[in-house]
Amino acid sequence: MGVADASLEEIVPGAYAWVQPEGGWWVNNAGLVSAQDGSPSMVVDTCVSSARTLRFLEAAAEATGGAPVRLAVNTHQHGDHTYGNHLLPGETVIAAQEKARDGIVEDPFFDGVPEVWEPMPDWSDAVRRPPELTFREELTLHVGGVRAEVRHPGYTAHTPGDAVVWLPEQRVLYAGDLVFNQVTPLIFMGSLEGARRAVEWLDGFDADHLVPGHGALLEGTGIAEALAEQERYYAFVARTAERGREDGAGPLEAARGVDLGEFASWPDAERIVLNLHRAYAEAEGRRMDMIAAFTDTLAFTGGPLPCDA
Repeated sequence: MGVADASLEEIVPGAYAWVQPEGGWWVNNAGLVSAQDGSPSMVVDTCVSSARTLRFLEAAAEATGGAPVRLAVNTHQHGDHTYGNHLLPGETVIAAQEKARDGIVEDPFFDGVPEVWEPMPDWSDAVRRPPELTFREELTLHVGGVRAEVRHPGYTAHTPGDAVVWLPEQRVLYAGDLVFNQVTPLIFMGSLEGARRAVEWLDGFDADHLVPGHGALLEGTGIAEALAEQERYYAFVARTAERGREDGAGPLEAARGVDLGEFASWPDAERIVLNLHRAYAEAEGRRMDMIAAFTDTLAFTGGPLPCDA
């Protein structure tokens, strides 16, 4: 699969999801909100590369009859959701939680990403463009007559600056990377405990439709099922970390010795190593060693990490 396989899917009138089916490393979902009356529209996140972002923006323009994009929200700091920001119109106002903006400004991957993926994603033509508008707890945006509530859970989860976009009248929740739908979650820049807490927080929205940061769209009872799966994964990581630490095993040894069970078929299963590094650091009250975490992940896989960005 590649850039051409992505598509803009209408969820309900005025709310769309840009779904990139691969769903793995550097390949995200994004969103579009439109009042459908010709007034300016809003996008939720961009993509890692110019090719992927331009395809998204072209599809958005076609769906809205060329309505200008005047608002954008970055759900968090990671490059698969933000490196395409520079392709938004200059007059577009980009909003994000304040810690997400800090992360985008300070992002070490933008200028020097470790070459651990194969093939490597390419954003060499990108210009770093951080959000112009930040908030701490919540922000309400109006896209024509559509109300969009942007909320932070109040703690570090996937990252310190996660945000969701909630359309209360349409019952649509753009969850960013607080939700991975049958794709292995990643918390190496966040918190295991916070990610677990966020599952319950997301369930409280009682959404009819949910756009995950990676994986297929969710609706109805599928939302609760996906959230329950994700909570079970985080509980699994916590148990594995606890047993590993009790046995004196490091994160790599613990990952090699555990049966992934129901999660073995999820793409990017090797993220168990990164997640265990985070869980160990959190339990021991120390900073996580990012270089050691990626070194152990490569040792776990025996080669570069798969990527189709």
